[in-house]
Amino acid sequence: MRNFLTPILVVAALPALAQTQVVSGRVVGADGNAIPGATVVERGTTNGVSSGADGNFSLSAQPQATLIISSIGYTTQNVAVGGRSSVTVTLAASATNLDEAVVVGYGTQSKADLTGAVTQISGNSIQNQPVTSFEQSIQGRTPGVVINQGSGKLGQGINIQIRGTSSVTASNRPLYVIDGVPITFQDQSQAGDEPLNPLADLNPNDIESISILKDASSTAIYGSRASNGVVLITTRKGKQGQTKVTAGYYYGTSAPTRFRQFLNADQYKTLLGESITNAGLIDPATGYADLTEAFAQEGGLDYNSTYNTPWDRLAFRNNGKYKPFSSNGANVAQYDFSAAGGDAKTRFFLSGTFNDQKGIVVGNRFRRGSLRLNLDHSITDKIRVGLNSSLARTVNERVSGDNAFSNPLQLNALTPIQPQFDPTTGLLNAATIYYNNLIDQQLGSNRAGTYRSFTSGYINVTPVKGLTLRSEIGGDFLNLNEDLVRGAGTQDGGATGYAYNAQTQTVNYTNTNTATYNYNLTDDHHFDVLVGESYQRSDTKVTSAEGRGFPTTEFTRIASAAIKTGGNSSFGTGYSFLSYFGRLNYNYQGKYLASASVRRDGSSRFGANNRYGTFGAGSVGYLISEESFLKGNTTINLLKVRASYGVTGNGEIGNFDSRRFVSALPYADQSGTAPGSVIGGVVVANIGNPNLSWETTKQVDLGVEFGFLNNRISGEVDVYQKNTTGLLLNRQLPLTSGYTTITENVGALRNKGLEIALNARVFDGDFKWSVGGNISFNRNLITNLPQPIIPTGNTLSRVMQDQPLGVFYAKRYAGVDAANGDALYYTADGGTTKSYAAAPIQKVGNPNPKYTGGVNTNFSYQGFDLSALGQFTYGNDIYNAAGVYQSANADYFDNQTVDQLNRWQKPGDITSVPQARYLESNGTNTSSRWIQDGSFFRIKNVTLGYNLPADLVKKGYLQTVRVYFTAQNLATFTSYTGYDPEVSTYGLGTANYLLGHDFYTPPLAKTFLLGVNLGF
Repeated sequence: MRNFLTPILVVAALPALAQTQVVSGRVVGADGNAIPGATVVERGTTNGVSSGADGNFSLSAQPQATLIISSIGYTTQNVAVGGRSSVTVTLAASATNLDEAVVVGYGTQSKADLTGAVTQISGNSIQNQPVTSFEQSIQGRTPGVVINQGSGKLGQGINIQIRGTSSVTASNRPLYVIDGVPITFQDQSQAGDEPLNPLADLNPNDIESISILKDASSTAIYGSRASNGVVLITTRKGKQGQTKVTAGYYYGTSAPTRFRQFLNADQYKTLLGESITNAGLIDPATGYADLTEAFAQEGGLDYNSTYNTPWDRLAFRNNGKYKPFSSNGANVAQYDFSAAGGDAKTRFFLSGTFNDQKGIVVGNRFRRGSLRLNLDHSITDKIRVGLNSSLARTVNERVSGDNAFSNPLQLNALTPIQPQFDPTTGLLNAATIYYNNLIDQQLGSNRAGTYRSFTSGYINVTPVKGLTLRSEIGGDFLNLNEDLVRGAGTQDGGATGYAYNAQTQTVNYTNTNTATYNYNLTDDHHFDVLVGESYQRSDTKVTSAEGRGFPTTEFTRIASAAIKTGGNSSFGTGYSFLSYFGRLNYNYQGKYLASASVRRDGSSRFGANNRYGTFGAGSVGYLISEESFLKGNTTINLLKVRASYGVTGNGEIGNFDSRRFVSALPYADQSGTAPGSVIGGVVVANIGNPNLSWETTKQVDLGVEFGFLNNRISGEVDVYQKNTTGLLLNRQLPLTSGYTTITENVGALRNKGLEIALNARVFDGDFKWSVGGNISFNRNLITNLPQPIIPTGNTLSRVMQDQPLGVFYAKRYAGVDAANGDALYYTADGGTTKSYAAAPIQKVGNPNPKYTGGVNTNFSYQGFDLSALGQFTYGNDIYNAAGVYQSANADYFDNQTVDQLNRWQKPGDITSVPQARYLESNGTNTSSRWIQDGSFFRIKNVTLGYNLPADLVKKGYLQTVRVYFTAQNLATFTSYTGYDPEVSTYGLGTANYLLGHDFYTPPLAKTFLLGVNLGF
């Protein structure tokens, strides 16, 4: 059954005798100028070409076919051939892309005919930006999509949510599909405590378009993996016409978007000395004679030190300063080229890129080199084949996770009265009060090198009019090699050194076969039907080894280790999906629309009793502007309402969560077995559950699309509600059972929201000015949960019934008693107490924003263009977990932020910082004291460009020259006092509720770059 369509394709290709004719034409704009690159497609088929540089095209089509002509920035036209051999098409300018072809699951659809909630972004808007993956470029551009970069570390995992969080512990990331092939988007890293971003292996400049499927009508065709939305990425293709060659280069320099201000040496000695004195430790009879003795005995510090080391700045390259041409600067450079073209028979796209970024954090660097070749070839008018292939080499020089002492930003804790270098040896100072993790940068490394290939090939056969058979096979091949080295003298390396190596190989391939049939029952009734099947299999093999004891720091390979420790292992894992699906679209008179889809998924991840699930959706639409009373109206150009309902699933859990584990356990040189298994270095003792099934999300969506005043004002509004049931959660078991957990479908949650997108063309003459924006509201609520989830080691974030996901629970801080400097906490009745134990734990914050969005504007005039993009988030709380140490009124020897100088000192002082008392925990226990408003507005991107005049450029071999200047993360406006409000230290894993935690998390980079693009 899996390949039931493949033989049909071969047989059906033979007769291919239906009569066709060649239709030639030219596509021009309202000004009469040619429109190159316009798409010309025979309606109901995938048969199409693109107009050449002169606007001309030639296409073999049925004599009675209808041609759909579209181009970005213009209104799509439908032209009936009617037996003609030549047509001329004039496209009117459009403020929006409402009528362009939109990529949907297993095909494309006209935006006007679309009944689902889909946002499509042109690849042009994300090109040539100083980012490691494309998600960073679409922040603020997509209503209903919240993208959180997490930190300023290059290549780090990114948290993306489409219409809220739909799962508590299963993956909350959308399904990613590149050129029709679902890819590996889960972190494959073994050597880091924070995830890598697998999408960083894709070159953003290769992307033609990104479609984000949000409602059930658009996502249900992907069934069991669609509850979190689907992201469809289409790479660039060659187009018929003159071959176009482009080359580009940019160079830029970066610095942190913000610094925190820490105490200098004098301020540090003053505050800590006061703290020690207030604690009663300066007493010749019972304590220390003076502060010199106290500093020496308590922390091994020299109170009379003359050093003033800015440790917080040493975490950044060149102390966080812009150093454009310094070898140690945070610089970024990219070289790229592409060639695209072809004729009626063969089209091609070839590209290559090399990107090199040195991060703002010391030791952090990201490099990516990639090649891509996309080919399409028409064997006959009825048979077309194609190949999309890419190869990328990515090298990420990583730094330690936020929670590790070796994380460079934990240098903040070091006292400024200790030097960076040992004055005796000249080496990095190893005698600092806490670990001087600069030693890790000198004597260690953490290098992740990836080879990645996204490849797919297809054959399209059109045996009869309207019927297209397609067979496609695709693969995502990932090979990740990680080398973690901690030399002798580092914290983890100890006296003799430590090394770890992991080799991860993931082979993920898909075979999909579809049949699409388009036909008109009469002139009023148009149908297109899709049926298909898909098989996907992914296999991962990991081999790892570790060792200790190296003769010198030059020996880093494990073969040189004196002791091969217990980390030597090899394991494999994998999963498979077998799916059958279908979709029916119906269009009556071009204004009444309906769609229905269904998918039957089988997955190896689920229990024997629930291996298969069925997911379906239906939607309707009414294109009111096509009614006679509005058609041709100069005020209302587009008015469409639509509604959808459907069911989707989430199966992104462990590959064997439904199975009972038994593993080999030798004892006294004798083989044996025991409950549980070791997967990825983690002991898993799951009892197994044959009834385990998908999380199920039922979603309803109501939307309206509009365009006014010749589409100068346009937009969309959507309201939705998503109800997820059968949450995949682990329940603890009595240890006497021999197992620790069982994975079950329990609990429910709800997301409901509103999305608004508006665009306007303010001026549309020689001077063009357009503005746009979007805003999204989402409310998340746990509607059913047998018992609260309180994570071990982090009691702040909780999952509670009738509360949003991940709300903060703690003691509520009430400020400072002005009479004596004691920290105060609120009691249950609203009063205050200085007893931390007497204060109740209560809800103190919510990491989920009230609304998010973005604004953009674009100007152009006589070769100049200026664009700006802003991103905003409002109403979310952030817990600055590092504040317990660095903003704690000198309760420890950690250096403090300067705001701690506003401490209480005498009766009557009004302040929120308690009296400094060394080691007395005066207000330093976990509480709402460090929870702050995380709202922000960020100027995300500003680009100024200039296209040199054609008569000047074309005197040489060039056709076009564009120079541009870009500022990324130009300014951030926020009341949050931490490094950056866009943080999520814990929320990138499967624990989706650990949100809004900032723990020594580095800020994003502010980058300025200058670039040039050449066209030949």
